[in-house]
Amino acid sequence: MAQKKRRVMPTREELRIWRNYIETTETLRTLLEGRLQSESSLSSADYRVLLALSEADRRTMRSSELAQLIGWQRSRLSHHLGRMEKRGLVRRAPCPDDVHGIDVRLTDFGAESFRHGSVPHLRDVRELFVDALSPQQLVQVDEFTEALRRHLDLEPQRVHQEKGTP
Repeated sequence: MAQKKRRVMPTREELRIWRNYIETTETLRTLLEGRLQSESSLSSADYRVLLALSEADRRTMRSSELAQLIGWQRSRLSHHLGRMEKRGLVRRAPCPDDVHGIDVRLTDFGAESFRHGSVPHLRDVRELFVDALSPQQLVQVDEFTEALRRHLDLEPQRVHQEKGTP
């Protein structure tokens, strides 16, 4: 009869590494989000939506597909899109081929806001993240991230070479 695997708690060293990783990534995220907001008046959530729409065919996506792509629940996306729509960044319309579907379209103003926000944001990504690491360390971060994504059964990360990353 097979024995059940005993669940082992992380060691002190593993917990130290974990906390260091979490605290550092939270600080990095906070710094990047604060700079993005102050330099472009876009939240990181706005940027994420705008990035996805800027890469979509005809700058339009079904709201359900957009929610899945960015990892949000539909209700969260719906509320956020309402706020973005009031600011003129996106426009929602009934889907022509599905009575229950909603298409989300990036407006010209939304595309310009995204482009305007991307320049300082990408500069900040370079300053706060890329410049802190050697080329070898960047490769290690990529390998480590891909290992975590596989372990968590996440899709491989898409490449945003031309338009930038959130």
